[in-house]
Amino acid sequence: MGRRKWKAKKLEKKEKAQALQNQKGSSKPVKEPEEFFVKDVKIGNDDEMDSEDEIASARKVAAQKIKGKKSGGFQSMGLAHAVLKGVLRRGYKVPTPIQRKTIPVILEGKDVVAMARTGSGKTAAFLVPMFERLRAHSSQGARAIIMAPTRELATQTLKFAKEIGKFTGLKAAVVLGGDRMDDQFAALHDNPDIIIATPGRFLHVLVEMEMKLKTVEYIVFDEADRLFEMGFADQLHEIITRLPDSRQTLLFSATLPRSLVEFARAGLTDPVLIRLDVDAKLSENLRMSFLSCRDSDKCALLLYLLKHVIKESEQTVVFAATKHHVEYLNMLLTACGLSVTYIYSSLDQTARKINAARFSLGKVKVLLVTDLAARGIDVPLLDNVINFHFPAKPKLFVHRVGRVARAGRTGVAYSLVSPDEMAHFVDLHLFLGRPVKLVPLTGDLEGDEDGCLGEVPQSILDDEEAELTQIVRESVDLTSMVKVCRNAFNKYSKSRPAPAPESVKRVKKLAEDGIKLGMHPMFKSIETDEQGVRLEMLNALKQYKPKTTIFEINSTSKKAGLAVMKAKREQHEAILISNDARRRERDEAGGSSTLSLFASSLLPPTSSASNQRKRKPAEEADEDDIEAAFGEIVSTKPSQRKKKSKLDSASPKDTKDKENFIQYRPSDFASERGLSINGNFERAAASAVLDFTNVDDEPDNKKKRKWDRKKKRYVTEQNQDPNKKKIKTESGNWIQASYKSSAYQEWKTRTRFSERDDGDDSGDERGNKGKKFRGQSAGASGGGGGGGGGGKFTVAGMRNRRWHTKGSENSTGMSSKQKFKRGGRPGMGLKSSEQILKSRRQKAKVQNFQKFREGVRAKRKGKDGGGGGGGKKGHKGKKR
Repeated sequence: MGRRKWKAKKLEKKEKAQALQNQKGSSKPVKEPEEFFVKDVKIGNDDEMDSEDEIASARKVAAQKIKGKKSGGFQSMGLAHAVLKGVLRRGYKVPTPIQRKTIPVILEGKDVVAMARTGSGKTAAFLVPMFERLRAHSSQGARAIIMAPTRELATQTLKFAKEIGKFTGLKAAVVLGGDRMDDQFAALHDNPDIIIATPGRFLHVLVEMEMKLKTVEYIVFDEADRLFEMGFADQLHEIITRLPDSRQTLLFSATLPRSLVEFARAGLTDPVLIRLDVDAKLSENLRMSFLSCRDSDKCALLLYLLKHVIKESEQTVVFAATKHHVEYLNMLLTACGLSVTYIYSSLDQTARKINAARFSLGKVKVLLVTDLAARGIDVPLLDNVINFHFPAKPKLFVHRVGRVARAGRTGVAYSLVSPDEMAHFVDLHLFLGRPVKLVPLTGDLEGDEDGCLGEVPQSILDDEEAELTQIVRESVDLTSMVKVCRNAFNKYSKSRPAPAPESVKRVKKLAEDGIKLGMHPMFKSIETDEQGVRLEMLNALKQYKPKTTIFEINSTSKKAGLAVMKAKREQHEAILISNDARRRERDEAGGSSTLSLFASSLLPPTSSASNQRKRKPAEEADEDDIEAAFGEIVSTKPSQRKKKSKLDSASPKDTKDKENFIQYRPSDFASERGLSINGNFERAAASAVLDFTNVDDEPDNKKKRKWDRKKKRYVTEQNQDPNKKKIKTESGNWIQASYKSSAYQEWKTRTRFSERDDGDDSGDERGNKGKKFRGQSAGASGGGGGGGGGGKFTVAGMRNRRWHTKGSENSTGMSSKQKFKRGGRPGMGLKSSEQILKSRRQKAKVQNFQKFREGVRAKRKGKDGGGGGGGKKGHKGKKR
């Protein structure tokens, strides 16, 4: 018993000391941890502690330990307790470089344009300062807006916001295309602090509700380059004009150009440009393999990669050009026994959510997508990416392969390159600043095998092609889809961006020099007989083109086409012979056309400093250095100059002033060209022409004939106003008339939302007239001031939902009890006198029936009691 009492007293002392320490914590926050650490420091005996110098040194060491733990982390940024708690609970300990650079600048209130490679933590870089600025829920209206180009990216941003802002007590709303507008009206009436939206649907809701955004303080354009090149110019311009001038604007993306003129429409005010990883646009943990094959062999190569190269436990994303290819590959791979799902833009929103969830949870190992999922989508355990169609834009390749090798993980990117995609392949290396690695016929590749382009053994493709041919032949659907995919690819090839002219010239030089590719190193372990002469013969068969034309095949002397072709050949024979002779002279002068020669000619000008020192061409070196190192200079190009005279030889060889010379193109021209967005400032300025001619006399502005679907004939169409079928907003912008309908008024009638006066200058301060909206606590009605949050992060319009019932509830979110209390279903509106009379009669009928049943039950109880009459009289008689 004595020991128990001693433990109880010790516990009481400890609790008192802790309470006293908590009371003093606000006044002396730094001194107490120092004393706590000093007590635990083992300096020596008690006699040694008598010295004040040793005590001071011990305290200094303890303070340095505390400072060392907080320096460089989120603790040193001065975040609020609720925000810091959510960040640490999410698992973020040390900020990434982009977070360390952008968060302090954003907290100062400056506009920021930030670029960093995929997987570097850009989402948290704008969410953390947003939560720090908003702090607590406010009833004034939306104060932050996050714009995303796709629904999947917006949903993912909401997921991160819920995790990081878990303890802030803020409220968010999601406005996405494909969801019910009634739910979005209700969510915006719930006074959310944050709106996460896609531009098209968000503008539609704003115009329907006639909603103003005067309370917005913070707007983010996530994947800004994609937003401004997707055709959202009118929508973004209208949204930006509704925002106040005092807002803070942020632009984030993995591929942003250096010229901010292209983002002038975003309304930036003295922005700060932060660009990280400009030279290293890809992760160092990413391994790339480029496989050269024909278009007809891509399906067989894809099946081989999924079956034999990639492990069954690894997840893979396959990017295709069109939705028709996605559907075709889904049917084909499913017939081959693979677990596959797919996503594309026109797919139903519910199906997109289900398919994405199946892949994220690991139930499906292969996801077939278009470029919809190339931006910002974070799959935690993704291992591989396959480019079934090589991307036409270099920055699109960066976004595609950026789905893997994120947050320190490793990943592999396989790219299937057809002959018509070789120019885009060269464009990519110019953009990345890397040399082109081509595998020679011998198969001996110098240096690292990462990022090399090689052939695939034909025997492997033949085995897989035989299986696929049999499957397609047995399926009627697959047979019809082959023709659909062929037509879709023809349209895609016409609309995709053309490669740079320099890349096309280099690819033509590759074909003229007759350079052949060897087998890719990843197939070394496979036993194949395609080596040396056999591989060269197979390549020659693939690239064989007959010299005879269609007019000369199986033709006789009686046909006129043969005589025409003979005359044409005789006329151009001298030119062809001279071209062949010039080509042979060039080959003899420059040596044999080897693969290394061509690879060195493809070196981009945007190489890093270290790579330039290793692979600097002789033409770019200093003339003095070349003469000092070499006694005789041999050029790979034939000399076109005549013999110099003595006067010419006496003149200086290099007349370029290195200090004052300005190059025609900057060193990063190829990289910036790949990062630029469509419709940039240079193109807009070039196309701006002032025409002084008579506009009425032009044929384009005269009467036109147009096909009328109803009348089934061509009708004459007069010149129409370009603003027809458009409406003019308050800001003076013209938008499509389909944005304005009566959907919001019908929703208000169904849900009996009272009319509110929105015409005052206070914007959309809807909750300031005494009425509190659903879900708004009493403490949340204050401004977004200095409170520390202290509440749960909620999503307006999605309370008490389950994943299988999202979007199926009524727009008001009322429970069944509330529906009956208000009388009738929400869609019935006001009742007529006949409906009221009918409902009263039914109610009286039910009450009479209930009274009758009560009397019957009372009589039965009286009989069971053993006497007396029924009902109440029987009970009274029994008491007597």
